Order: sequence, then structure tokens, then C-alpha cells
Amino acid sequence: MKIGTDITVISRIEKSIDKFGKKFLDRFLDESEQMLSTKAESIAGYWASKEAISKALGCGIGRELSFHDIIIYKDSKNAPHFKLSQKAQKIHKIKSSSLSIAHDGGFAIAVVILLQTRI
Repeated sequence: MKIGTDITVISRIEKSIDKFGKKFLDRFLDESEQMLSTKAESIAGYWASKEAISKALGCGIGRELSFHDIIIYKDSKNAPHFKLSQKAQKIHKIKSSSLSIAHDGGFAIAVVILLQTRI
């Protein structure tokens, strides 16, 4: 079992959105994620989620795993989940996972728990 967490200052995300607009969003969100997350708080939560997931996988965001290798989505009860790209699935074998995102007081935080299969 692996755990990852990340906290993000929402105002930093707001400043990047104001300065770079959609170009900033395209850097780490696909179109479906951009449709789900229209408020800065939600966008910061997605940023924190992808960072937390990469930490739990033990590789961080970089050559092995990009922001676009992680797709955040919501279920019918609006609970967050994620899936990995096919490329990332070949490297990281996840049996099950749980993702939690929260924002308050100017911060967004995400926590992920992964159960990986043995390779």
C-alpha cells in the first residue's frame, strides 16, 4: 500500500490562470477535466491530486509519469477517482485506489491511497 498527499495554494493557481488562461490549464488537464473543474478551487484540487498520485507511485511528475498520464473523473455521487494512461498502466500496476480532494482557507489538498499488484 502506498499513500501520497499534496497541498496547493489556490491563489497561485488563480494567478497562473489569470496570466496564461487555457494554455496553463492545457498543461496539466485534458478537456474532460477542464469541463469538470471550472473554479480555481477545483482546479487547484486537481493539481494537488495529480501531484499526490505521482508521489504515491513513487516517481513524481516527470519523464516516467506526466500530468496527462493521470485523468481525474467523478462518479455518479460526484466522488473523485482517477485512471492512468495505457502507457502509465504498463509501468504502474494498481489493484485499487482511493482519492480524496478538499479545499478550504485558501488551500486545496489531495490524499491518495494505492494498493499495487506485485510485479
